[in-house]
Amino acid sequence: MTDKALKQYLFASDFDQTLTFNDTGYVLSELVGIPTAEFERKAKGMARLNLVQQGAELAYLLLHDPEFNSRVRKQHLYEAGKQIRLKENIKLLYELLDGGVEGCHFDFYVLSASPVEVVHSALEGIVPRNHIFGTQFVYDADGRIERIERATAGYGKVAVLDQLQANLQIAPDHIVYVGDGSSDIHVMLHVNTRDGFTIAVSEAKHVAHIAKRTLLSTSAVAVLAPILEEIVQWPRLKIRQLFELHGFLVQEWDQVRTDWLTLREEATETAQSAAAN
Repeated sequence: MTDKALKQYLFASDFDQTLTFNDTGYVLSELVGIPTAEFERKAKGMARLNLVQQGAELAYLLLHDPEFNSRVRKQHLYEAGKQIRLKENIKLLYELLDGGVEGCHFDFYVLSASPVEVVHSALEGIVPRNHIFGTQFVYDADGRIERIERATAGYGKVAVLDQLQANLQIAPDHIVYVGDGSSDIHVMLHVNTRDGFTIAVSEAKHVAHIAKRTLLSTSAVAVLAPILEEIVQWPRLKIRQLFELHGFLVQEWDQVRTDWLTLREEATETAQSAAAN
């Protein structure tokens, strides 16, 4: 089959908690001797104040917080990447998207609010460096962060995705985005409004109710299931056979819709009177 006969897609994924089990901020804090509870307190404080783009809290701390800026150096970012716990089978996911789906080719990119050095280090030998976009810093001669060159968070992810789409000349309805948290909201809404396909890998309400599908799995390659079912229009039997071909038995595949419903009892005069009687 020639390249011209292939349907071309752009597959973009978040990094923290999407391709990983732990968060860069916690790993980096532990590495330089800052209590993780302190990182969490500061990050949540900025999120409540909307001081920075959602997802860029770590980048802000590394640049402006005296404790983080004085301790963290460029080499620490690479070291933190090696300590990130990745989800299983990311390399296989990359390979299958690249050429393992008959009639389709998916260009795999990672868009992360984390420092790009962390993501490069964590995904070394798995995803090419030129397919990874993260927050970029400018450093002084000692490796200390001087300024942010680009933050790939919030609308920053939208800008990177649009540039990739233009460079690859891919139609907007041939874009797939996978994410888990608040930094993915803007880009998911952007993809959805242009008829693309979004997948949440978390049950967090702020992303799960936006994404077109939600998938929970410890294996990164599992994200292929909704892609093959919804986009490539494969029946479930064929999807199971592809997984089995690569040594995976689909033990459970539960597809449910989750409703979040909060009820508050309203104490009306009628209800109070009825209760008294």
